[in-house]
Amino acid sequence: MGRKGILNLIIIFLFGVLMVGLLNLDVLQGAKFRMLSDNNSIRLIPQPGARGNILDRNGQVIVDNKISYDVMILPQELDHVDYVLTRLSHILSIEAAQLKAAFKKNFISSSVPVTVTSNIDLKKAILLGEYRAEEPSIIITTRPLRHYPYGALASHVLGYVNQIDRWRLTKLEDYGYKTKDIVGFGGVEERYDYYLRQEEGGLSVEVNHRGKVTRVLGFQSPSNGKDIELTIDLKIQKIVEDCLDEKKGSVILMDPLNGQILAMASYPNFNPAVFVNNRSSLIAGLFNNPDAPLINRAISSSYPPASIFKVVVSSAALELKKINTTTSFFCQGSTMVGTRKFSCWETHGEQNVFQAIAHSCDVFFYKSGLLCGAQNIHDYALKLGLAKITGLELPYETSGFIPSPLWRKINKFQSWFDGDTANFAIGQGDCLVTPLQVTNMMAAFANGGFLTSPYIVKAIGGLDFSAKKKKLMLVNFKKSTFNIVNNGLARVVSDAKGTGNVLSTLPVRVAGKTGTAQVLRKTTHAWFAGYFPVEKPKFVICVFLENGGPGYAASVIAKQIIEEMNNQGLI
Repeated sequence: MGRKGILNLIIIFLFGVLMVGLLNLDVLQGAKFRMLSDNNSIRLIPQPGARGNILDRNGQVIVDNKISYDVMILPQELDHVDYVLTRLSHILSIEAAQLKAAFKKNFISSSVPVTVTSNIDLKKAILLGEYRAEEPSIIITTRPLRHYPYGALASHVLGYVNQIDRWRLTKLEDYGYKTKDIVGFGGVEERYDYYLRQEEGGLSVEVNHRGKVTRVLGFQSPSNGKDIELTIDLKIQKIVEDCLDEKKGSVILMDPLNGQILAMASYPNFNPAVFVNNRSSLIAGLFNNPDAPLINRAISSSYPPASIFKVVVSSAALELKKINTTTSFFCQGSTMVGTRKFSCWETHGEQNVFQAIAHSCDVFFYKSGLLCGAQNIHDYALKLGLAKITGLELPYETSGFIPSPLWRKINKFQSWFDGDTANFAIGQGDCLVTPLQVTNMMAAFANGGFLTSPYIVKAIGGLDFSAKKKKLMLVNFKKSTFNIVNNGLARVVSDAKGTGNVLSTLPVRVAGKTGTAQVLRKTTHAWFAGYFPVEKPKFVICVFLENGGPGYAASVIAKQIIEEMNNQGLI
């Protein structure tokens, strides 16, 4: 036999071995392997827990969860898909085409249930349960969904939830986050997502090759997220938002002794529920709205402080002994700085520091600012907490900005002139602050000289952190400086010509400062920041209206808020 014959014999032998092997697997042991195959598929049916609730300082629920009923179809149990979807359409009052589109989009395999609609109400779920008796392919599942009983109230404090995006997933996957997780965006939902988020449980089952469950292997209970208690007072928050009355801007109320935020409103606002219900047209409207309703104007936007800044300049001038209580400047409606005329909004005549604060006399502060010098004004602004992030536990806080001659020289290669100082002294120019910074600055005058660290989360999972968060930083001014400025702030309201005199009719004494910020080719911004009761301050208030007109407009809203708080016995 030649080499070719030997090779053929080897091939025939190997082929025979292969055939014997296949015969053994398919015929002799086929039943055994089919049985194993029928039983060796393990599937995990996830069971979501509930996200933690968000409560106000009195335990009132602001955000919780409600049961959502979702409708699914198991394709392998389905005989006539069009017929079943049409019946579902009649029961659920949903267009059949919409259900068919969802079925097509979400279909993975015949053994995997397909979600055709979500979040139906209980009444429809009951009706569907009756239909399910004759159509076993239909599955009704439940899961907890975020629920906002007060709609858009405090929406910027709360934030919203949505499916995790790629950017967040990249940052958080090492911490157990995964694709399609529901996570917080903005506000407390984002900042404290790790505590609020639930841990998923589930049922471990064995299924056969048709996808049918043959036995339950185990069950792990899901765990709910931790509840978070805020410093917000729901009653005050409602008053604040009602009085803001859909005016673009923000309002903050804070305890000046410990920095607890009692209310924080920003308008335009948004209803977080549109993200839960995945209402794409409403969501697109929020992102495309030129008024940026998702921005928290209390902390994420900065504005020229205007005459609110006169608190800084008067403090600097007193501390530096450039002025005292006997110093006065004559206001004839304007003054010259070099060759340039700087106007006042009124002709005030002779003004001392008390009168100048009360009447918001620009001429007095042009001259006081020039005596101090721009760098000193800058330094005192920083001492009062401006141009610094306060550290409030909400994302996207901005620092604002206080300019200085040195900054301009280094960054713009430009000189600083006396005209710049005069402009700076009345809070215009490059000067930018946030409403929260102004609130914190005013708190230092209310509490006798301490900057607080504002905070909004009081407790997590029942553990109260408020004692640890009560941080106060001494503003090292002379007591006489605080007394003089506070006297002027009280006169803003009590003086018949005070710019905040509209608040003088309240049953509680208020001190504060108005501001009217010039905006190029637009209506001015309006400010009022103050504290009450003057005798023993319990509240600091800051009202800011974006393009809202003169400071008087903000004062009126402050008056309405304080009046209603008094009516409800909240002061």
